[in-house]
Amino acid sequence: MSYKHYFENALIAGRNAALSPAVINKVLLDVAKAAVEQTDYLLQENQKDLARMDSADPKYDRLALTADRIKAIAGDIENVAGLDSPLGKVLSDKVLPNGLQVKKVRVPLGVVGVIYEARPNVTFDVFALCFKTGNISILKGGGDADNSNRAIIKIIHCVLTAHGIDTNFATLLPVEREATEALLNAVGYVDVLIPRGSQLLINYVRNSSKVPVIETGAGIVHTYFDETGDLEKAISIIDNAKTRRVSVCNALDCLIINSKRLGDLVHITEPLAAKQVQLYADKKAFEVLNGHYPAEFLQEAQPEHFGTEFLSMKMSVKTVDTLEQALQHIAINSSKHSEAIISEDELNIETFLNRVDAAAVYVNTSTAFTDGAQFGLGAEIGISTQKLHARGPMGLEELTSYKWIVKGNGQVRKG
Repeated sequence: MSYKHYFENALIAGRNAALSPAVINKVLLDVAKAAVEQTDYLLQENQKDLARMDSADPKYDRLALTADRIKAIAGDIENVAGLDSPLGKVLSDKVLPNGLQVKKVRVPLGVVGVIYEARPNVTFDVFALCFKTGNISILKGGGDADNSNRAIIKIIHCVLTAHGIDTNFATLLPVEREATEALLNAVGYVDVLIPRGSQLLINYVRNSSKVPVIETGAGIVHTYFDETGDLEKAISIIDNAKTRRVSVCNALDCLIINSKRLGDLVHITEPLAAKQVQLYADKKAFEVLNGHYPAEFLQEAQPEHFGTEFLSMKMSVKTVDTLEQALQHIAINSSKHSEAIISEDELNIETFLNRVDAAAVYVNTSTAFTDGAQFGLGAEIGISTQKLHARGPMGLEELTSYKWIVKGNGQVRKG
């Protein structure tokens, strides 16, 4: 099967795109409204996908839609509509000695391809962010969420059609693997690819794509409880970071605790025990917790329990004697997504902020905030763990590039 027509139609839609900000915002608001109005339909189609997946699978929670989640998605779309568009923003403007006026102006990336797994919310998020920034979106969802994604794209297309807008602004490719291969090789049609999903998917896209890739990497997340850390803060922060929603990439995977505060470990883990979090504790931490934490949810850590993204009610515990040891553990095991310190020592805090190489670094708060909506971006197209072009939650600005506009009055270059 040829997929070329999908890419050609997307390219044509992009070339003909000339929508006013008012029209763009009205479409987004109408999509948000339609999503809520079509909640029963979306849940019905989502249930077809859920019925095929084991509820114990870490992807199950990401796949699941609820009425509240649909309302939240609609709220994010409304937030995107309410944000200022970065398009046309002048980044620099100067007149050279020869009289040339040189401006640097934000423009869309063009055609944005997104490959993702069991995350139907991504379909809404990608469309909203791309549409707001004048980009064309080509989506390749996973088979696990195909019914959900088809229902969502149907709603989006109905709204676009009602406004007389080309539905090729948002294309959902067929579910088969060959469509993924075609997208990876769509040079000349697709400007950038963004994978969202497991590390396996991200590695595959990075290694196979002929189209430029922005990596949205896995989250192997640590929180370091410093010897000066506030215990009450630590209890609530660690509980929230670990258990708020375990299947997301900003969920806590490893608690690093200073050995001088091991006496507080039982108190820190009490909320985790109540929620049946499986702990993999190193020898020192295990000795402290043994007899105080439910035995069926406590094991001695093995090497493979560190540097692991659990995406479930599991967490490792690492004991260190110094901040330097904590920094070294993070440097070796981090995916450079989100890292946190709980401390009241300003020098230790500044050292942590300066030394930790991650897209988001936190002080005395939960890593659960690594999220485009939480950062005031409206929504996100992914969380980039690389350093070129974009890093961290990717919102509207990260979906733009820039071009140079040079105006003259007959100047010619000499020499």
